[in-house]
Amino acid sequence: MTSCQKIRPGANAYAGKQGFSYFEGISRETMGAQAVCMHLLTIPPGGRARAHKHATHETAIYVLSGQAVMFWGERLEHRMETGAGEMIYIPADVPHLPWNPGPDPVTAVIARTDPHEQESVVLLPELDGLVE
Repeated sequence: MTSCQKIRPGANAYAGKQGFSYFEGISRETMGAQAVCMHLLTIPPGGRARAHKHATHETAIYVLSGQAVMFWGERLEHRMETGAGEMIYIPADVPHLPWNPGPDPVTAVIARTDPHEQESVVLLPELDGLVE
């Protein structure tokens, strides 16, 4: 029998391959989700992820607070500024690198079609030096 469940973000945090700490949320590991994960992320001022992509999985982000910048594209050649109240869609396999130039933390809800969340993360170290 399946059942509805709830979780309060912040009870457990884990270090993602991308270089950020995530608050554990909905995933296969926590809820038995089959096709989705959803986590809460806070990026501290100056925080920057490693360049990465999510193999075969789409990502949707809702920025709750703060201002961030995301570089994206095959060579991280595109720049997108985002702020509270905005949503971002990242197609599967698109390289990206989020960064918080500060001075305030950025908090966002992140949903992905990968129920394991970290399983589809592919680091792209060859792109890290392209963004300063």
